[in-house]
Amino acid sequence: MIKVGIIGGAGYTAGELIRILLFHKNVTIDFVYSTSNAGNKISVVHQDLVGTTDKSFTNTINSDVSIVFLCLGHGNSSKFLNEHTFSKTTKIIDLSNDFRLSDDANFKGKQFVYGLPEINKLQIKEANYIANPGCFATAIQLALLPLAANNLIKKDVHINAVTGATGAGTSLSKTTHFTFRDNNFSYYKPFTHQHLGEINQTMHQLQKGFNNELFFLPNRGNFSRGIFVTAYTYFEGTVSNAVEIYNEFYKDAQFTFVSEQPIHLKQVVNTNKCLIHIHKHGNQLLITSCIDNLLKGAAGQAVHNMNLQFGFEESEGLQLKATYF
Repeated sequence: MIKVGIIGGAGYTAGELIRILLFHKNVTIDFVYSTSNAGNKISVVHQDLVGTTDKSFTNTINSDVSIVFLCLGHGNSSKFLNEHTFSKTTKIIDLSNDFRLSDDANFKGKQFVYGLPEINKLQIKEANYIANPGCFATAIQLALLPLAANNLIKKDVHINAVTGATGAGTSLSKTTHFTFRDNNFSYYKPFTHQHLGEINQTMHQLQKGFNNELFFLPNRGNFSRGIFVTAYTYFEGTVSNAVEIYNEFYKDAQFTFVSEQPIHLKQVVNTNKCLIHIHKHGNQLLITSCIDNLLKGAAGQAVHNMNLQFGFEESEGLQLKATYF
């Protein structure tokens, strides 16, 4: 059994992480750190865990745990690691954007590997420090990776993606209140979203000479969880050619699947799956992808990375089923 520590335990992502790890056969949760909730029962904050755990939050850390998950706001992970130290054998998975870009990946001698298993599985297995991808970035990259890997992104890519309210975290703002979200739809950060940096980085990693624009329009949906992406770009081949390329690229992927039928969010919410569908209209290839932003887009992917790091079965703890009705 490995001992796990969780930093920033009160947020949505940490709640999902705790829920998964409580039922992971190779893991015991050593501590869940939250200064604002220290002493409180975890189930008071994460109320789906009533009757599942009696553990409480703490404001102290055990520096000798096997692995630490950092579930902190963007910019706070590096600050936390500046103020706290862990043993040389403690692995770290960070769920913020602090270490995702190559310019930020080396932090105080810790070399963070970008934790997208569909392209970096071998590096993840050998890594002590993982930068977990962003939720939008995961869904969009999985839609585009096979094209980039085959040097097939010849022109600009237009991307429209909608995320549920949990994507904004637990802090309240004007656009996260029920009265704003209910029966509503809106866009934000058009063409400038922070996840574009890591997406472009991966495109350059896979496709030599990549110099096309990714026009990304993120949207807020009036549902709690999930991300649905539509991306389209110029493609010379047939839809059958494209499906063959995608199936070949993902043939060994544990959680990413190409669907013959159009996809929808209920197929992936509460799972660690990414589903992809291919459609062609004229010379435009339409790729749709969908994930649960809190699982495949965050906590589930983090556990997948942990499983790879420690040599566990990739799917351990992640046999999660969609809530279809």
